[in-house]
Amino acid sequence: MARGPRYNVPFRRKREGKTDYKKRMRLVLSEIPRLAIRPTNMHIMVQLIEARPKGDFTLVSASSVELMKRYDWKDNCGNLPSAYLTGLLAGYKAREKDFKKAVLDIGLHISSRGSRIYSALKGAIDAGMEIPHSEEILPNLERIQGKHILNYSEILKENADPNNKQFSKYISKKFDPKGICDHFEEVKEKIIQDHSKVKAKA
Repeated sequence: MARGPRYNVPFRRKREGKTDYKKRMRLVLSEIPRLAIRPTNMHIMVQLIEARPKGDFTLVSASSVELMKRYDWKDNCGNLPSAYLTGLLAGYKAREKDFKKAVLDIGLHISSRGSRIYSALKGAIDAGMEIPHSEEILPNLERIQGKHILNYSEILKENADPNNKQFSKYISKKFDPKGICDHFEEVKEKIIQDHSKVKAKA
């Protein structure tokens, strides 16, 4: 470790690899709220955050857990379809509070085209948010709807796999992966109807 009278100890979060302060400074100087998208193995969180002198202030928050509790989402809460729906929910919540613009904040996550992060971004954009982005980075409609999950379940069945490992949670919820695309559209429509005033205002 470097030492000496001129050595400045980096901030703790930088030492721990949790915050890129140069990127954060650029986001703060934009004076536009940040759409922070934070995926984990099991869930995804989307928040609209504003930088203030005393620290960050969360303006809007949406979690994939809400999809289960409020909209009867039966699919996995950490996949591409749930990421889109969480972004859609966060976008409508932001619009209800008259926030229309944001800049994307992916934290220290690696930018990967068509990933869950950009699926959530697509959801927020479809809710009416204005967020600078490249169309090429967004996943296509079939992946957002979960067709790749359906195709994978069909491959497992062809190989005589009972799906008791990869799709154990689906089985426990008595949910057939064949219906994932239709179920996605049902939950999406519930979210839209729940925030119909925002859609009408747009």
